[in-house]
Amino acid sequence: MQIEEKPPFDTPFEWIGGEAPIQRMVDRFYDLMELEPAYTELRAAHGPELANARQKLFWFLCGWMGGPDYYQERFGHPRLKMRHMPFAIGVRERDQWVACMDQSMRETGVPEVLRERLTKSFMGTADWMRNQNGCPGA
Repeated sequence: MQIEEKPPFDTPFEWIGGEAPIQRMVDRFYDLMELEPAYTELRAAHGPELANARQKLFWFLCGWMGGPDYYQERFGHPRLKMRHMPFAIGVRERDQWVACMDQSMRETGVPEVLRERLTKSFMGTADWMRNQNGCPGA
């Protein structure tokens, strides 16, 4: 049995370095959506304007990672699944979201162990939010 090592900080928010690194990660995430052909369906699902989505994801991630709960202060409980029901989220969209976020974390210098842990958590949440059937590449 392998014993997992205790993280060097109490929260991912502390570990990543606070708000500024989260903002860089979110900005890179949305920039990659616009730049990388691999994220075409993900970008299309966000509509023509990304400023509102950027801000909301930043607010959400700050609280989700254990920092200030800006999103909940403004909008109440995130109710992620409910709030995303208007959008078709299948395996392709899930995989593109997670891949884009993983690339963003790599490119903005999120520590490797933290990046791996966050990617695993993001995959679990993204899979739970699927509301369409389908398989990759379909």
